[in-house]
Amino acid sequence: MPNPPPNRLVALHPAPLETVAIPAALDGRAGTNRATGGHAQIAAANDLEAIRAWLARFADKPATFDSYRKEAERLLLWSLVELGKPLSSLTHEDCLRYQRFVADPQPAATWIANAGAGGGRKHPRDDARWRPFHGPLSPASLRQAMVILNVLFSWLVQAGYLAGNPLALSRQRTPKAAPRITRYLEPGLWQEVKDFIASMPQETTRDRAHYHRVRWLFTLLYLGGLRIAEAGGNTMGQFFVRRDADRTMRWWLTVHGKGDRERLVPATRELMTELSRYRQHLGMTALPSPNETTPLVLPIGSTAGSTAEPGRTKTEGPSQRPLTRAALHTIVKDVFAGAAGRLRERGEAFAARADLLGQASAHWLRHSAGSHMADNQVDLRLVRDNLGHASLTTTSLYLHVDDDRRHHETDEKHRINW
Repeated sequence: MPNPPPNRLVALHPAPLETVAIPAALDGRAGTNRATGGHAQIAAANDLEAIRAWLARFADKPATFDSYRKEAERLLLWSLVELGKPLSSLTHEDCLRYQRFVADPQPAATWIANAGAGGGRKHPRDDARWRPFHGPLSPASLRQAMVILNVLFSWLVQAGYLAGNPLALSRQRTPKAAPRITRYLEPGLWQEVKDFIASMPQETTRDRAHYHRVRWLFTLLYLGGLRIAEAGGNTMGQFFVRRDADRTMRWWLTVHGKGDRERLVPATRELMTELSRYRQHLGMTALPSPNETTPLVLPIGSTAGSTAEPGRTKTEGPSQRPLTRAALHTIVKDVFAGAAGRLRERGEAFAARADLLGQASAHWLRHSAGSHMADNQVDLRLVRDNLGHASLTTTSLYLHVDDDRRHHETDEKHRINW
């Protein structure tokens, strides 16, 4: 076995940013890429403080913060443990080596959570079993990681902390792939998922609560085209009703989404029926009241009167913290795993489809919603607006005719058909 680099921290195991102890010799105060001269724009004296200063900019955006912290943390720990050098001494060649490392993080017991069981399981950050990786990064995840790290390095250069960006030399334009979505469920596979949900047990009170929550969550993600973070970060009070030019009452959901953008999602008749079903199961009124703070998806055990606050009526629903993005993601993955298991029971001929379903995540439902709408000939401009691929402008607030047509076409052509 080759000898480790002279400064390699053989005894140091990867630990979260909150608890990692970095020796003074490797904390970055004397990093070879530290900026000299000029006036630094941040007060950071070492690499860990510089990373925290960068992350502080995203403190009010939990999903972005978690994603950015994960990539910065991985690179910092790899630099310390594998190279025995501070982050602020990394070179372009080091960054290339890191890209090869994340494609197969070894030794697995050091870097991958639950490595002995094939990886994949997440542990709390204060758990001794926590590791920076859950398995090798896919090419798409690697590209995303490099984008985030480039943002980090560029900001540290701009802040006067680093002299240069070691990733800048790698930023070459690559030919764009054909615009084709592959991570979605074709109608037959989507039907398998719905059939599995319909077959879920309902014998006990908890079984029924889980079934109703799963059915509502999948309805919301598919008919609304919501991202998983949007399902956790919005409330039932954001549903509202208005009359169109023909005096028809139409329900909408105002979604606060990615990049602090806001969009209107048509709340179709099916979506409102499922919302009412879910609310009534919880002992709430069928329809939400304006400005109701009830999360779109609730923890099991929530009831209309379970956590009443002073000044809140029963019709306002329970005062609950929403489920985390990780919890919602786990619910969706468990359903996909269950549906995949049922497919495998049918024999080898269904193995490939089961494997595909086993890879699916909550975002596949969003892609499936867009693909199915397009296949059913919903105007692509309406699909774009439903999914929020383009930011809303002030002018769009007055285009009620276009909004009403979008609502009508979505209602008629985009259905879940339980």
